[in-house]
Amino acid sequence: MSVSVPRRSQVLIVEDKPSLASVYRAHLEKDGFCCELAASRDAATMQLASSRFDAVILSLELSGPDCISLIENWSDSNPQASIIVVAANASINDAVDAVRAGAWDYLVKPVSRNRLITTLSNACSSAARQPRETEPATPRRAPAQAPDTMIGSSRAMADTRRQIEAIASSSAPAFITGESGTGKELCARAIHDFSPRQGQPFIALNCGAIPHDLMESEIFGHLKGAFTGAISDREGAAAAADGGTLFLDEICEMEPSLQIKLLRFLQTGTIQPVGSPHTRKVDIRIICATNRTPQTEVSEGRFREDLYFRLHVLPIHLKPLRERGRDVTELASRFLDTCAREEVRSFRHIANEALDTLLAYRWPGNIRELQNVIRQSVVLHDGEALEAHMLPDHIIGSTGDAPAPAASPNGRLLWQIERDVIETAISGFAGSIPKAAESLGISPSTIYRKRETWAQKST
Repeated sequence: MSVSVPRRSQVLIVEDKPSLASVYRAHLEKDGFCCELAASRDAATMQLASSRFDAVILSLELSGPDCISLIENWSDSNPQASIIVVAANASINDAVDAVRAGAWDYLVKPVSRNRLITTLSNACSSAARQPRETEPATPRRAPAQAPDTMIGSSRAMADTRRQIEAIASSSAPAFITGESGTGKELCARAIHDFSPRQGQPFIALNCGAIPHDLMESEIFGHLKGAFTGAISDREGAAAAADGGTLFLDEICEMEPSLQIKLLRFLQTGTIQPVGSPHTRKVDIRIICATNRTPQTEVSEGRFREDLYFRLHVLPIHLKPLRERGRDVTELASRFLDTCAREEVRSFRHIANEALDTLLAYRWPGNIRELQNVIRQSVVLHDGEALEAHMLPDHIIGSTGDAPAPAASPNGRLLWQIERDVIETAISGFAGSIPKAAESLGISPSTIYRKRETWAQKST
């Protein structure tokens, strides 16, 4: 493998094991990099102060217990240098913290030659785009304020905004978890918009909504004639996102055979369209999301553990709407303004009784369900204030102020209310589960699984 590297990129290898340092140096110099070695953190600090480097390879074990502050200091004093952390398998959690502190990427020992070259090529390309010494150097950081699209003043929402600000400037994969309808794609979009990749493509792909036999083509593209129905060449989502961000929603729905190919892509940074003998190098950041518990999917054999550790670098968990307090009223007011304008209605605010009713409901469908409830109420009624009686019956009849109610006042269990909401949506779309799922902000596979569970509970 030979990679074209501009102007002999300068790399500092910080490693106290001479054999490893020599291997890294041999691999990199063979592909055009210019390398220097440092056997201790103090020696590395001195070399960084006297010379300009495009990248630093830092052994996490060598950096010591205060590695986070070390990385922060090096990033501040040498903003043009991309820091790549190399860690043993047992140090993955430490490596995650290092990336959050400003490291450009991390590699897990043992590091393959291809992975090393690909990572350093991307890192030095990033460094080449940084200001030169004749220009004011500015660290690659996210903007100071979180996106206003993430609505809510709760502590949970404040924590989410802080996480977005902290990880946006990194190129490491982000992994978003949360129930259906909590705003995972909105969160992914916010990370992209606050990153150095803003202005570049943001491509979203729902792994649960695309037939499994077409998923590989959707991600990596295909050539004409590669399979039945391939009547022309097609660029995949990974190629379309080159330079930007690829968002893989419902990642745990991905077939095991495709998980292997995604892992290979993450390791090499190259894609191979279906039917093509050639590979192509792309520069994208991966953000993925799931409404399942990924650790459970790994333990039960449905999701590859090695792929999980490649993707689960910068985790963000979105709290369900029922745990976000009065964020419900802020979101409802925003949705009311939007829906009233789009549907040409006179609504200006939500009556206090209606707000109390919305706060009492448990929102199994989270933000998407709240948005649908407000739109339904706006379409069917009009007036200056949205009153409680204008809300759907299942909202009016609920009491959700208890921490975990077992049943509603009319004797229905929570899962029965959820079933009624979903079945009503299916009926409203003439039996189309995909359309009903889209309207509720969940994947079709989620509805199928829930129907199986309901059938077992009903017997």
